[in-house]
Amino acid sequence: MGVQCIMKKPKILLVPYPAQGHVNPMLKLGLALLTHGLQPIIVTPEFIHRRIVANMDLNDYQMRFMSIPDGFSGEEGPYDFFSIEKSMENIMPNHLETLLHELDEDDDGTVVCMVIDLLASWAIQVATRCGIPVAGFWPAMQATYRLITSIPEMIHADLISETGCPRHEGTVSSLPSQPLLSTEDLPWLIGTQASRKARLKFWIRILDRLTSLRWLLLNSFPQESIIHDDEYQDDDYISPPHNNLIIFPVGPLPEPSLTTPKNPSFWKEDTSCLEWLDHQKPNSVIYISFGSWVSPIGDAKIKTLALTLQSLNRPFIWVLAESWRHGLPNGYSETVSKQGKLVLWAPQFQVLQHKAVGLYLTHCGWNSTMEAIQCRKRLLCYPVAGDQFVNCKYIVKVWKIGVKVKGLGQKDVEEAVKKVMKDEEMEERLRKIYHRTMGEETSSRVAGNLKAFVLGLNQLQQNSLH
Repeated sequence: MGVQCIMKKPKILLVPYPAQGHVNPMLKLGLALLTHGLQPIIVTPEFIHRRIVANMDLNDYQMRFMSIPDGFSGEEGPYDFFSIEKSMENIMPNHLETLLHELDEDDDGTVVCMVIDLLASWAIQVATRCGIPVAGFWPAMQATYRLITSIPEMIHADLISETGCPRHEGTVSSLPSQPLLSTEDLPWLIGTQASRKARLKFWIRILDRLTSLRWLLLNSFPQESIIHDDEYQDDDYISPPHNNLIIFPVGPLPEPSLTTPKNPSFWKEDTSCLEWLDHQKPNSVIYISFGSWVSPIGDAKIKTLALTLQSLNRPFIWVLAESWRHGLPNGYSETVSKQGKLVLWAPQFQVLQHKAVGLYLTHCGWNSTMEAIQCRKRLLCYPVAGDQFVNCKYIVKVWKIGVKVKGLGQKDVEEAVKKVMKDEEMEERLRKIYHRTMGEETSSRVAGNLKAFVLGLNQLQQNSLH
């Protein structure tokens, strides 16, 4: 059921939301906690565990990976947001509780804490029933966290209705403590009216469960609003949902190092694109990836983007899953074979590190954003869902290391490419944000905050023994 650790250590269960962009940072957190004398156990539903086992050498990670039933009967998916939510609320809790009792009966250390992704808030109630201390984990920006925790204030201020709809459609309304953002950036504004209402309920349920947390670990850095324009300055204050919550910024979490040769992936990576990059000129290639949840783009936009990339006459690598290639023109891969390369999945961090890559057309997922900053790549931003709209605003308006693409047609993309490449000061801004987020001071702060969290956990344990 899992990969056994050799050393006997106190166990800490890590429960991510079941998606690649959530499991990856949780795994990085687990690697960091290893150095503090804890035994991390990552718990995922079976459909995610199967992907992990198939595509990762688990022995590299020095931690345990365990699964719980999810009710999907071995189906391969893809699973949408609501089917996963139904499984998390109705099926997974009992199985997680059973697993916790089994782990408590082991003789290789007790479970001293659970770290739970806030989007997997169902597990908070399980931990509370079992008397296990809980730390929340927020895998994205502080700005998005602050936006979510401001939902009651937004309703009270009549910026949004109780169903989450902006009161003034099409207008820009500043949100509480978020002078940069507007009601257009709300992460639940996806799909139909019924879908939006259900997504807001999902967030409100999370807010209700936050009161059980002792700690919150944020996968971001303090003072995200690096100031280039006084219009966007704010105090970066994080208001905890209750007085006893201790908040630790622990991001960006370190990349896997000696024990893990590469970032974990749910899909088999096509490494041939790295060799292809070796034959391209420096800064000439556009890398295109909309992450693992590309469905909001749809066939029509995929066809538009395909023709646009062909017309740009620039080399490109495009990450596009088999299930989303129906929108491509007939024979497209062969037609563009001398210009571009299509891959089902790419070793993204290695691609972004490559000197041939000059631009990254991205959905603005938080992990992808931080990888782009680490590799100092200019961004073409096309957010499609969730927190990506917030991330895009910061990339374009605050850090100014990218340009938002209005559409995927030839004119829109060409204009964005010209704008981002002509900005001579962008390289310096990339350098500054790189040192701000990846420098020694940040690494020291992350290590210090993780140490403070573990010390607090140890103190709680000692108190409970007396």
